[in-house]
Amino acid sequence: DPSLILPTESVKIKDNLSYEEVPVQILDRQVRRLRTKDVASVKVLWRNQFVEEAIWEAEEDMKKRYPHLFESGGNAD
Repeated sequence: DPSLILPTESVKIKDNLSYEEVPVQILDRQVRRLRTKDVASVKVLWRNQFVEEAIWEAEEDMKKRYPHLFESGGNAD
């Protein structure tokens, strides 16, 4: 499907044909209750992906790796 082809200049493909995913925005937050604890997750929109392709990630991991997404105005709370 030609509409799904992205120009390589905007994706910045490395020599080994890989690229770095960069989170753009936190779209949503949820807390799931397990037997002994609550697990917080955030729905993350990644660069070069559509909103429909956003995925749930562990909130704690995302805060450690990308704290700027959780600064004032950067979260979905």
